[in-house]
Amino acid sequence: MLDTSILKQVSDVFAGLENDYTLDVRTDASRAEAAELKAFVNDFVSTSTHLSANFTDTNDAQLSFSLLKGGQPVGITFRGIPNGHEFTSLLLAILNADGKGKNLPDEAISRRIANLKGDIKLQTYVSLTCTNCPDVVQALNIMALTNSRVSSEMIDGALFQDEVARLNIQAVPAVYANGELLHIGRGDLGELLGKLEDMFGSEDDNNAEPVERQFDLVVIGGGPAGAAAAIYSARKGLKVAVVAGRIGGQVKDTVGIENLVSVPQTTGAQLADDLRSHIGHYPVEIFENRKLDSVDFSQSPKRVYAKGGEVFVAPAVVVATGASWRRLNVDDEAKYMGKGVHFCPHCDGPFYKGKNVAVVGGGNSGIEAAIDLAGICKHVTVLEFADTLRADTVLQEKAASMPNIEIFKSSQTTRVLGDGNHVTAIRVKDRTNEEEREIALDGVFVQIGLAANTEHFRDALPLNERREIEVDATCRTSIPGVYAAGDCTNVPYKQIVIAMGEGAKAALSAFDDRIRGLI
Repeated sequence: MLDTSILKQVSDVFAGLENDYTLDVRTDASRAEAAELKAFVNDFVSTSTHLSANFTDTNDAQLSFSLLKGGQPVGITFRGIPNGHEFTSLLLAILNADGKGKNLPDEAISRRIANLKGDIKLQTYVSLTCTNCPDVVQALNIMALTNSRVSSEMIDGALFQDEVARLNIQAVPAVYANGELLHIGRGDLGELLGKLEDMFGSEDDNNAEPVERQFDLVVIGGGPAGAAAAIYSARKGLKVAVVAGRIGGQVKDTVGIENLVSVPQTTGAQLADDLRSHIGHYPVEIFENRKLDSVDFSQSPKRVYAKGGEVFVAPAVVVATGASWRRLNVDDEAKYMGKGVHFCPHCDGPFYKGKNVAVVGGGNSGIEAAIDLAGICKHVTVLEFADTLRADTVLQEKAASMPNIEIFKSSQTTRVLGDGNHVTAIRVKDRTNEEEREIALDGVFVQIGLAANTEHFRDALPLNERREIEVDATCRTSIPGVYAAGDCTNVPYKQIVIAMGEGAKAALSAFDDRIRGLI
């Protein structure tokens, strides 16, 4: 079942295991994959003397195994055969259970996980070819290992298509918590933990003392602007902290990047890794998977509060929280999120092979999405609100050359239509004559730009009508000691290269104020 070279690699990975683990397998012989799962498990456990397997025959269509540590369940189950990208999830589940792995959360995040209220059953439907699914599965497995009231089950949707059809799953990973849809698509530990806290709440830990951390400068946000601010500040010899949901920020959701000067081609995931690597060349402390709670910029030093009882204190703060995908905010958009309404064509486009879709937005991201989808879908309709497209000429020319792309300008999307389970059409108004029509389709990809992530600063900093933080030409806000950079500000042209420059500028301004005794 498993290649000899793979078995050797796994054996090397598990060489340092300290505890005994059992894969408790349940299979129904009537399932064609039952023998394959048994062979997979037998090969897998042969890689270490600390691994063993129990097999139970059932008559309930089972095809799963649970992980036991020292004979006791750890809350992790794999329903299906975790080959492909999910093989790493199985490896990490055992390593993490053994207290090993760079992905293990720190004390603050572990405390938040442990404080989740109630019993939580997490089920993640995946595709073994999905590159985003393992990150979600691994994050939820960590939660199960950290909190005994949480369980995590990976489900291969291809092997349980009746469930996929019943739940009307049209995108993966799809995460359900106690039977309710929690999350769809790319995600990380911080994002998923935040959603669980919102859904279930957290226990008050009255005995836990707040953890106060002192720095010379705190950067809020880990995208291009935040990374640049941290690097430039650290190079000045300052003690710097980066407090972020994830390093890379929104850029991590971008597939192809071809306009970063001196880098002809890269991906969002690669750039995020490069940002982390560059930050790592300096003594910057990274606090990832953090969820901002509140800020106090009314006096010096400034105080930044993160959920879980952490307080970051510094005389200078750089806000670089970036932006998030903007929504249409029309009737039934939220109802069909993940059931025909999507924001990532690269993640969810493959579900619409041979089908008809629409892309709302005529900027670079919209036209790029249309071009990508045209290679998969039967027909792509592009809807642009303005009377001209905003995309680069080269992209417009490419889209115009593709026979299955149709572009409508001066078109306002007014409603998403569906049958209760999935999208069937959208309603569009022609802004030149106010006439409305319905376009029958299977999916809608929203690509209308970004909204600044500034909700935690509305009472602390002046925001403009677009909720962007107002800064001057030096990235200074109206409050001494507080600077802002990148897509969360009123600086025009939301581009990676511009965000990097603004982050550097904010750091230099903060240092200049410091040496002049202004902060």
